[in-house]
This record gives sequence, structure tokens and C-alpha cells, in this order.
Amino acid sequence: MEYLDQDVSNCSVGRAVDLVGQPWVLLILREVTRGVRRFSDIQNHLGVSRSVLSTRLNGMVERGLLELRDYQEPGARRRSEYVLTAMGRDLYPLITALRQWGDKYLADPEGPSLLATHHACGAPVRVSLMCGEGHLLASGEEVDRRPGPAARPRL
Repeated sequence: MEYLDQDVSNCSVGRAVDLVGQPWVLLILREVTRGVRRFSDIQNHLGVSRSVLSTRLNGMVERGLLELRDYQEPGARRRSEYVLTAMGRDLYPLITALRQWGDKYLADPEGPSLLATHHACGAPVRVSLMCGEGHLLASGEEVDRRPGPAARPRL
């Protein structure tokens, strides 16, 4: 089946974009991966309205990217924070790839605003395209694509 003859309504890319492509979602994930987990801290750092942030966070919890956990500092009332689930943590390479691409093409003339390095050796953290055998690929042009088991013909 040729790609243009394939129904794309069950495409994993489309489903992922439906989830993380909503405004603010990737930026919220960026904040939580950096340790910003409290509603007020996320709101203040992003400058997003309370209602929009509440809607996005609730959706991210419902769809499994984040979970709400209670915490309590000594002498203070119990509060909640947003914590990445395994599903949310698995998006870290996507966020890193977006940062890497942005650093290459969109950074200020003086350079990027964040340097991500491996804490064990200090080398820059990068995302690479690699096959299951460990071969590094220079681009998507080296990838063969064929219909998967859930491929359906376009109607």
C-alpha cells in the first residue's frame, strides 16, 4: 500500500500531536522536567493565565502525562504538585530534540539560554537518531518506511 493510499487517522504522530501539540503543553513539560512543579510557580514562570494553566494541567493529568501528588512543608498546609509519570518522562528526548533544534536555528547571537550537560562527564546532551542495532543515522533519509500492522487503506 502506498503512503498516499493509507488512512492516517490512526497515526501515532497525529495522536501525539493531539496530546502535546496543544498550546502550553510542551512548555509545561519543560517546566516540570526542570523541577518547577507547583501550580503557582508554573504560572508565574510561564506567565500563562490561571484558567488556561488549570485546563492544560487537568488534561495532562487525565491523559497520563502528569500526576498530582500531595506534599507538606513543615509548619505549612498540605499542597499539591505536578510530577511526571513514566509517559511524561518518556517525552524528555522530544523536549531535548526541540531545544537542540532551537539552539541550532533560533538561539540569540550570543548562544542558547540553557546548556544541558551530562552530570557524570560534563558532555553536552544531544538527541541522536539510531537504529535498534546502534547505527547512528544522519537524517530521516536513511530510514525505510512501510505500512505497519494497523495500517488501513484510505476510504
